[in-house]
Amino acid sequence: MQIALIAQDDKKELMAQLCIAYCGILSKHKLCATATTGRVVSEATGLDIELLLSGEHGGIQQIASRISYDEIDILFYFRSTASDENYDAVAAHLTRLCDVYNLPIATNLATAEAIIMALDRGDLDWRENIR
Repeated sequence: MQIALIAQDDKKELMAQLCIAYCGILSKHKLCATATTGRVVSEATGLDIELLLSGEHGGIQQIASRISYDEIDILFYFRSTASDENYDAVAAHLTRLCDVYNLPIATNLATAEAIIMALDRGDLDWRENIR
């Protein structure tokens, strides 16, 4: 499965910690991430991650495009809890795309862990059958 990772600045360490904890499961899948998030996670875990552009330079749009073309199966998008109109618009757009394309999205640690455990059990294998 193709998993996309996005983490705003104050959530990058949390994303890295999640990926450290579940490195064994995540290593069985293809990962892509916005540039800085991908570098932080890759350095912390050794995972092979396709680095896209940084979020503010188009990486989020690259991931959104891949979602639209059914090239992403799961999105982990850890966003800041501080209100910011620009990030709120991005979050709304990504959430809408995930709803339109029936894509699991995790915006917090609890949901991310639930999705990873479902992934490990094979509960998300149906995504491969709809292509």
